[in-house]
Amino acid sequence: MAPSRSTQYMALFAALAGITTSSAFTIGQQSAVRTSLSMSTAAVEETLKKSCSLDGKKIRGPITPLGNFVLVRTKDTLAATDGGILLPDQVKERATEGEVVAAGPGKLHPHTGVRITNPVTTGDSVLFGKFDGHDMNYNDEAVTMIRDDDILLHYKGVRMTMENVNPCRDYVLVELTEQKAETASGIVVADSVMAGYEKCEGVVVKVGEGRMTSKGEFSESPVKVGDRAKFKDYAGNGVRIEGVEYSLVRMVDILCGLAAE
Repeated sequence: MAPSRSTQYMALFAALAGITTSSAFTIGQQSAVRTSLSMSTAAVEETLKKSCSLDGKKIRGPITPLGNFVLVRTKDTLAATDGGILLPDQVKERATEGEVVAAGPGKLHPHTGVRITNPVTTGDSVLFGKFDGHDMNYNDEAVTMIRDDDILLHYKGVRMTMENVNPCRDYVLVELTEQKAETASGIVVADSVMAGYEKCEGVVVKVGEGRMTSKGEFSESPVKVGDRAKFKDYAGNGVRIEGVEYSLVRMVDILCGLAAE
């Protein structure tokens, strides 16, 4: 016997009621998940607000460098005297090695508006000038805010090696060589007289990618690896890597270069 029309209507209403209940339950689950995620995000943000401090004062969140600024955590390093005696950090002028905590997106060129991207990212190790940047205390740690122009070289890892160091942008790494000083008449000057004289000549061992132009392109280096280069007096920044003395020189400070044979 076929079911009556009223029986069919009742079955249809029951099916629709089940679908509506199921949909309502699913929507309720999604709403609960969204609420839970929202609460978790809020909790994380609140924790960050409580934990972040700058120069002993609480701030609303982590520092975000703008433009070409780079936030660097200074490294604990040891230096040695000529006699091999290790000197703690307190005796030295100040540390110049650090680890990038955060970096800005880079500055805009004032005439073209092209973004000159930052050469380093979070986690990179950098070497910068002795008097560059602004020292701060961030979350009870000594940090320095520098510009990307202050970075001499950057590398990944715990310490500098010839394999991992990269001169920053328009810097060139030169291995310094001994120079014999002579007078116009050919008399050789004693080494004791030249003790305080800074070397300004050597062999190019690594070259940066070049200075970024207003169009966002890198300019070509005037010297290549293996060339002998002479640069301006006191233009170099001395650095010792694996016991060898080098100098980091800007490309514009190189006076002349002799191509490798």
